[in-house]
Amino acid sequence: MFAEASLSIWGWGGLGVILFLITFGPFAVFYLAFYIFCFFGGGFAVTLLFGKTNSEKHLERCEQSYLPSTQAGLGKALDEMKLEVKAIKIDRRLTGSSFIDEPLQQVIQFALRDYIQYWYYTLSEDESFLLEIRKTLQNALVQFCTRSKEVDWQPYFTTRMVDDFATHLRVFRKAQERLSERDEKQREAPEELVDSFFETEVEMERNICRDVVCSSQRDEEGFLRDLCEVLLYLLLPPGDFHNKSMRYFLREILARGVLLPFINQLSDPDYINQFVIWMIRDSSCNYEAFMTILKLTDKPAELEAVKDKVLEELQYLRSLDTAGDDINVIKNQINSLLFVKKVCETRIQRLHSGKEVDALKLAASFGKLCIIPLEHILVHNIALQFFMDYMQQVGGQADLFFWLTVEGYRVTAQQQLEVMRSWQKDGRKQSSQTKGLLKAAALGVYEQYLSDKASPRVQVDEASVTRLAEMLNSEDPTPDIFDDIQRKVYEMMLRDERFYPSFKQHPLYVRMLAELDMLKEPSFRGSDDGDVGKRMGFCLLNCFK
Repeated sequence: MFAEASLSIWGWGGLGVILFLITFGPFAVFYLAFYIFCFFGGGFAVTLLFGKTNSEKHLERCEQSYLPSTQAGLGKALDEMKLEVKAIKIDRRLTGSSFIDEPLQQVIQFALRDYIQYWYYTLSEDESFLLEIRKTLQNALVQFCTRSKEVDWQPYFTTRMVDDFATHLRVFRKAQERLSERDEKQREAPEELVDSFFETEVEMERNICRDVVCSSQRDEEGFLRDLCEVLLYLLLPPGDFHNKSMRYFLREILARGVLLPFINQLSDPDYINQFVIWMIRDSSCNYEAFMTILKLTDKPAELEAVKDKVLEELQYLRSLDTAGDDINVIKNQINSLLFVKKVCETRIQRLHSGKEVDALKLAASFGKLCIIPLEHILVHNIALQFFMDYMQQVGGQADLFFWLTVEGYRVTAQQQLEVMRSWQKDGRKQSSQTKGLLKAAALGVYEQYLSDKASPRVQVDEASVTRLAEMLNSEDPTPDIFDDIQRKVYEMMLRDERFYPSFKQHPLYVRMLAELDMLKEPSFRGSDDGDVGKRMGFCLLNCFK
């Protein structure tokens, strides 16, 4: 069966081939193969082209949906700059007071207009950069105001700044005295005064000298740059501070554009004179302070100027034609001016005679000197000035300033407590606020003179300081809360050989007696503790009447 089927397939197959060749010819095989190739090749080509076209269209749809095409270069930057920017809201509050915030906002607006807007608008009209700068400035001002509120300004302006200014004047005065003892050629050189000033500063300030910063402009600018770095670190947000380009730019503006011109203006003698005139124009000096200045000055030229002004005023008053009650007023004014003229002439004569320079010889010519108790020195303005100069020289200014500060605190506390009692009688409640102010003042005295951070620190026993700290933390402040330590400081100034005992042997003590007219009267020596009894009555009466 299998053989018959195989023979039948070959037979029919062969018959078909023979009929195909007879019908289409001998080349029909090649045509058939060509047709088959064209069919499959054409189908493949059509499929490839169709798939490519659809793929491109699909990719274009995907790119437009997820990855939009962007422009490159300046065209893109210009198009983005033209886009509308959303308005940035800025809190205009700075200090919390509208009376201060409004002028500060005007200052910021004028600064942006004069220093940034005039060149920025030539580059772009985008407001976001200006708004960001304004926001940064406001944040810095807010930080500055916040930190300023945390500072206790009262002891700084009333004690520390006054002490620093007085110390500067004492150093300058002592440098002038040293320079006057040198040769005339050395006195004429300005460099000698500068060197003498800083040498004296090292001696009085205890290893602190500012000669490099004050005499070299390069070092001064470097110091101001470092100071501005610290200010920027405290005031700027962390992101802006770590931007080096912005930090260096602001540092140079503050150092060279703000602080350096400000210091140069304050150092200008003409500006200082104009500022002093402006300050005293509305407030006249009282009689006691004016006479104290005349008696303490060591400048004959200043005394001559006061004398000339007095003579001019005397000539004007004598030329007036008055009658009745006005003539009594004019006579009193003339008598006062004549007394001032006499004081100036006496002081000028004393300075020209050389007695102010050689105080030891002046003391020797009078023999025994009058002993003024320390308690009287501390309450007399002229005597206190000389004793303060001496304590500054020996390094005991902290003890003296502490005693004076406690005296001021006691008087202030007594006044405030009296006011509080009167308010309580009237039914008004202010006790908590008054107690808070007194406690803040007491803590300020403690922190400035007795705490571990005080520089210089008043040297008293630690037990008293610890007991005082406990009282300040647990009790309400009283006027006599510092009495124990103040009494010990007074005893130290009275007994310690560096202070009051040595001051009685110092030329400044002789000059003090001369200013108080104590060298013209017979005197007696009293005890060191100020118990002079009746023997000192006449001497003290002449001194303090």
